[in-house]
Amino acid sequence: MPSLRRRAIAGWPGTRLVAGAALAGALVAIGQAPLGWWWLAVPALALLLHLVVAAGGGRAWVAWFGGAGYFAAALAWIVEPFLIAPEVYGWMAPFAVVLLAFGLALFWMGAAFAARGPFALLWLALALTVAELARGYVLTGFPWALIGHVWIGHAPAQVAALIGPSGLTLMTLLAAALLSMRRAGPMAIAAGVVAAAFAFGLWREAQPEPAARMAVLRLVQPNAEQSLKWDPDQARLFFERQLSFTAAGSRPDLVIWPETAVPYLLEEYPEVAQRIAEAGRGSPVVVGVQRVEGWQYWNSLAVLGAGGRATARYDKHHLVPFGEYIPFGDAMYDWFGMVAFAAQQGNGYSPGTGPAVLDLGGELGKALPLICYEAIFPQDLRAAPERADWILQITNDAWFGEWSGPYQHLAQARLRAIEQGLPFVRVANTGVSAVMDARGRIVDSLPLGEAGYLDVRLPGALPPTPYARWGEGPVLVLLLGLALGLWVAARRRPA
Repeated sequence: MPSLRRRAIAGWPGTRLVAGAALAGALVAIGQAPLGWWWLAVPALALLLHLVVAAGGGRAWVAWFGGAGYFAAALAWIVEPFLIAPEVYGWMAPFAVVLLAFGLALFWMGAAFAARGPFALLWLALALTVAELARGYVLTGFPWALIGHVWIGHAPAQVAALIGPSGLTLMTLLAAALLSMRRAGPMAIAAGVVAAAFAFGLWREAQPEPAARMAVLRLVQPNAEQSLKWDPDQARLFFERQLSFTAAGSRPDLVIWPETAVPYLLEEYPEVAQRIAEAGRGSPVVVGVQRVEGWQYWNSLAVLGAGGRATARYDKHHLVPFGEYIPFGDAMYDWFGMVAFAAQQGNGYSPGTGPAVLDLGGELGKALPLICYEAIFPQDLRAAPERADWILQITNDAWFGEWSGPYQHLAQARLRAIEQGLPFVRVANTGVSAVMDARGRIVDSLPLGEAGYLDVRLPGALPPTPYARWGEGPVLVLLLGLALGLWVAARRRPA
């Protein structure tokens, strides 16, 4: 009778193999921003797929450790929030990386069970695409560092206008699976897929630009370090800095401050809103604020007009679990009277009602507002009640450090612009603040870690893209068609 120890490690393929898979996964992560080395990431992905299939009964272990290596490398910035006050939270940082990496890798582990039969590599590619798609929805979703993101900043990213981020992921995995077969025919097909994506992307980028709007936007970047952001003296300094940037030079048509840029509750200090409006000199000012009603708080965006009156407002609805609220905290209060985790009792933010479009009038048109990491969810943009003229994101990327996190967040904003065919305006506390055109190209930007402001005309919009119209539908149809084709081919294959 096998021992309990042997039962616990049934199917274990060996330490060398899982270590090699973890290393291959880490190399795949090099395709993510800021490096964006797709030419290394795709062969590394091919190697990882080969290792999973070659492991036979140990394929789940190999996929799990390979995924963990990938997520640990791609999401290493997750330690940064714990280092804001390292003497208090620093000890948690290693656990955060390990738990997040192995937790997200469970999606890859589940996909590995599909890697069977004569077309195991292709089945694995399809299953991993489904796993990556599910990662954007399960437990409120976290579609950061999707495999298809390796193309952001390169011509193939334009394919997202047709089939979105999941389509890019499917394209990448199929190319890697064909490469890993190490036969001339499949490798030639893989090269053809990548070449076709480059050709389409270059063609799309060469098309005429839509006419820019006449409106001039001012992006205000105070560069408030997170460790100093809420210190009373420093907060006042950062606030005055933003007022100074707002009032400088010629008057723009709209001024935009980043997320939680105002360190005061406007409900309690109306004179603060008046000062902001005065600095705007008649132009509306978009500010990131915290809003309060009774015991409830919201992470909000407000448009301040003449006299500091809020002419429009948006409350963030896709909140960060454990960062902005505790899951089921309100339910525990309603059912058991537990106050500690309830957002409705002031312990965390409450979610807004959902996606919205703000009509700013005139040449400013209609804007789709996003706050911070709402920009990583393409489904949230598709859920807007109407099509906007442009996308507006305010964010505080000081939480993400200065290496990969802010650049990966920026990269995903570029992809949202491509998917929707809409210009994207991004205003970040510490940077990178940027304006992107409707094909995701950066028109102008303020660098990371610098204080300043930027005046830029609002780019024009393209007609709705196929992805904006149909979302994930075409990719799901393609996945089903490919799966059916593999099933039929396997049944016809001689035993």
